[in-house]
Amino acid sequence: MKSEVHAECLSGEHILLEPLSLEHIPALSLAVSDGELWQLWYTSAPHPDEMKEYIETALAAEQRGEALAFAVRDRHSGEIIGSTRICNWDQANRRLEIGYTWYAKRAQRTSANTETKLLMLEYAFDTLDVMAVEFRTHWHNQASREAITRLGAKQDGVLRNHKLLSDGTVRDTVIYSIIDSEWTAVKQNLKFRLQKYQM
Repeated sequence: MKSEVHAECLSGEHILLEPLSLEHIPALSLAVSDGELWQLWYTSAPHPDEMKEYIETALAAEQRGEALAFAVRDRHSGEIIGSTRICNWDQANRRLEIGYTWYAKRAQRTSANTETKLLMLEYAFDTLDVMAVEFRTHWHNQASREAITRLGAKQDGVLRNHKLLSDGTVRDTVIYSIIDSEWTAVKQNLKFRLQKYQM
């Protein structure tokens, strides 16, 4: 039986992860417009007009015990810069996926993703007590694949012809994971990388 867990604020030095709500619609619509992220056919970033439905879908999955969704806030500027989510949470088998992650163009290639992933992985392994955290991405999303590898995740395999996308193309999905025995080393590496951003 799935236990009822709701998203809670996760706070880092640069990033605050806030439980996603409909109140985030205006700020997330602005964030996704920075770089017109919905134009990238291999990502899951919504069009601003679809933001309400996007958030409602995330909250419905949370109600089912399958997800915990967050808005990403830059603590220095106070701006919402993106969104991320624990999803496909298999509580019985202590596994979950971190996905639906996107950032405004101005926040890309900054410390934002590194600290966001550190906060979420800490929450997954240390609070939710999972055995494994998955990351999935499109075969053609090379930037995402490189970012996942830099986290310390290892590639498990490729699901070919995995999903039909809204534009009619078919997605091959690359699956990566971090398991609990690797978490201590991954955490150390992420903290080291964050220090480099501060130098």
